[in-house]
Formats: sequence, C-alpha cells, structure tokens
Amino acid sequence: MKRTSFDIVIVGGGTAGAFAAAKAAAAGLDVVILERKSRDQAGEIACGDAIKGKHSLPDVMDLDYLRSESFTNRAITGARFENPIDGQTLEIPFDESSVVIDRKRYGEVVLEEAERLGADIHFDTVVNDLVQNDGRVEGVIAVRDGVQTRYEATVTVDAAGALSVLQDKGEFSASTFDTNVDYSQFCSAYREILDVPDPVPWQDSLVFKPTERLGYLWYFPRDGTEINAGLGFQMNKDPMALVDILKDDLQNRPEFADATVRNKLGAALPTRRPYDSAVADGFVAAGDSAAHVNPTTGGGIVAAAKSAVAATERAIEAITTDDVSEERLWQYNDEVMTDFGARFAAADLYNIWGGANSVDELSGIVSAIPGEALVAGLSSGDASVGLASKLKILLRTVGHWDTLYELSQVRSKAQALKDHYLSYPSHPEGLPAWQSERDEILADVYEITGAEPKY
Repeated sequence: MKRTSFDIVIVGGGTAGAFAAAKAAAAGLDVVILERKSRDQAGEIACGDAIKGKHSLPDVMDLDYLRSESFTNRAITGARFENPIDGQTLEIPFDESSVVIDRKRYGEVVLEEAERLGADIHFDTVVNDLVQNDGRVEGVIAVRDGVQTRYEATVTVDAAGALSVLQDKGEFSASTFDTNVDYSQFCSAYREILDVPDPVPWQDSLVFKPTERLGYLWYFPRDGTEINAGLGFQMNKDPMALVDILKDDLQNRPEFADATVRNKLGAALPTRRPYDSAVADGFVAAGDSAAHVNPTTGGGIVAAAKSAVAATERAIEAITTDDVSEERLWQYNDEVMTDFGARFAAADLYNIWGGANSVDELSGIVSAIPGEALVAGLSSGDASVGLASKLKILLRTVGHWDTLYELSQVRSKAQALKDHYLSYPSHPEGLPAWQSERDEILADVYEITGAEPKY
C-alpha cells in the first residue's frame, strides 16, 4: 500500500473542506483535501444555493473574488410562504438582503482559493476507512487512480458531508464524539436547475411551499430566469416521490411553462441539532458531517465555513503543541455551541413540534404568525411577538388554539434550550451532566407535543 503523510488531511471538498484547507495552508501547514469527484465535477452539490447572512463568511480567502464569481442574485429582500391549503401567500421581509449563488461556480472558487493558498487537492480520491491506533485517528485509507493509499495525518478533518462514511468506520466509544446519529434525523432532498424564458415576478424572494411529511418545496432565483427548484422530506416519515411532486408543482406554475432543465441532483441533509461533540483524539468534524445546518431550513453554507475555520484553528494549535487529544481540541465544540449551535439546537424544537402536526395545522398557524416572528423562530429559535400581534393571531387561528398553545410552550422551551447551549461545558468531563440537563428539556418538549423522541 502506498503511504503519504500530511499535517492535516481533510476529507471532502465542499464548503467545510475548502475553508478548512484555506485556513491551514495560509498558516503554513502541509494540508491535503481528498475529494471523490473529478476536478471538472467538483463543486456540484445539491442544495438550495441561498445564503442568509452573506457577510459572515470567514475571511480566510479572497471573498471579493468569491462573490464576484458566484453570487448571482444579491437582491433577495424577503421570502414568500405559499399556503397549500388556501393558496394565500405570506410575504416576509428580511432584515438584511440575502443572496442566491451559482453553487457549482462557488464550489470551484473555494477550491481554487484553497489551492492558491497552498493546499494540495487530490481529486478522484475515494476514502473508505479511518486509520486508528488506540482510539486516536491517524489518517485515512483511500483509493486514488486505482491505487490504495494510506494518508497519514496528525489531525484528520471530516468534511465528507451528511452521514459521513468516516463515522461509520471509526471507533469512537471511548471518546465524547457524538454517535447518537440516525438516518431518521436527516432529510432527503432533490433539486433541479431550471431556465425559464421570461424573468419570474418574484426574483427578489425565496419562495417556500409546505409539503406533506414535514417537507417543503423551494424556488430560489439565481437570477430572473435561472431558478433552483427543489424539495425535501424528513427520513423519519414515509418516502415521498420527490421528482413527481416537484414536476406536478412546476406544471401548475405559469412562469415555468416553457422551462428547460439544466441539471438534476439529490442529497441527504441534516435536520437535527449539532453534534454534542465533534472531536476525538486526532479527529474533528465540521459542516454537514457534524450537523452544522439549520434543521428547519436546511441552510448550512455559512455555518460550514465558520465551523471549519474554528476546527482548523484548534487543530493548528494542537499540532503546534504536539497534543491532538480531544481535550486539546475541545474548545472547538464550545465555539460552535455558543455561536450558531445554540440557535440551531433551539430551532430543532420547532422541527420536532412540526413533525407531530398535520400540514393543515401547520399551514393555518404559519399563515397567522407575523412574518418577522416566523423568520426569527426559524433562524434563531426565538419567535417573540407583541401583544397586538398576539391578538391578531388569536382571531385568525380559531380552531387551532390547542396547537397554538403547544407552539407557545415549545417557544419557551426553545429559549431555555438556547440558554443551556450557551453554558456548554468548557471541559469534556462536564459533558454528561450538561447532556442530562439538556435531555430534561427535550423530555418536556416530547410531553408537550406528543412527538416520538428524536434522539
């Protein structure tokens, strides 16, 4: 077997992998990205292509170049929620403009930048196993150009995406690394890139439409005539015919009458809370591999970039001090949880609540909640509303008051959970007690909603 060694081996060339490599290479480390796709195919990933909070990408590469090359629609000022029951549309303004990107070009540029900064990229490389010694991860086994190669590393970064094969192959029982992961905590998604002859009338909006089984259709305009159209469903529900459902909805939209399909792609996405711990001896996970995705919207580009840079910063320190233990890498967990991790964990409670209710119930509630409160709840887990708005909601939700009361209780628990995540332990020894207190909050949510335990 061929052998090669690096300071850091990164598995996966998506957002997390590229940002991690850029950070490591800029710091002078010997780093390689192992990407299973070819150079021509790399960067093509199934997602909605929308970024909210576009200014928060870490400044570890040329972001001006990235924006100029791949940010195709910078004028997204709000969202449109379409009620499938009564056909009404709820317009929701954003507090800051968002963007829709050309995901293929975005993916190419972040890899270009990582390479420019000094990272090696091995395309057409399929990773199929971890190398471990007494629990410590020391690299991976991969096949490149038909040759099995042992990539040895001081630190291995898992950026391989949802349901990462590395976590199936690794033995993490002696570490804090979160193994309470099941396919039912993820969603299956499918999207098409469509060209339409005339600009759509909603080119300044992200369009959402609920579907059965706690899913939604989306229509995100890359520009007036190029649209990312897709949908997903929770894997703990009965399967949906994703292609047929999207096709049926497209046929009922006049703006897509003469559309042509440019590209089709499917993927699995985390719709769960972030991993309780994403570190082990010599090993860190970032982005989708650690469920760093908003579980209610599927948005994860910014979180993947931020988590990857944070993980790499801790990895650099660990390598410098010749101590790559999970205790040395632990600060990475704390940084994630007290940043977006707390918000995502709180938002997950709305996912749990939604899964215990019908589409009719959810649509009735969504139509009555003020837009700003809905956005706040989905993005941060906090959906506070004023007295006047509460009175309007009560008048518009006759017949849904029991569900609305449940929602108010879930909102209270979401705030409690968010506060709890902000007190994430500073040392691995504190994790069991923290988890126990967190699980008490979850038990209350299951009792309120009647939902089956998710974890």
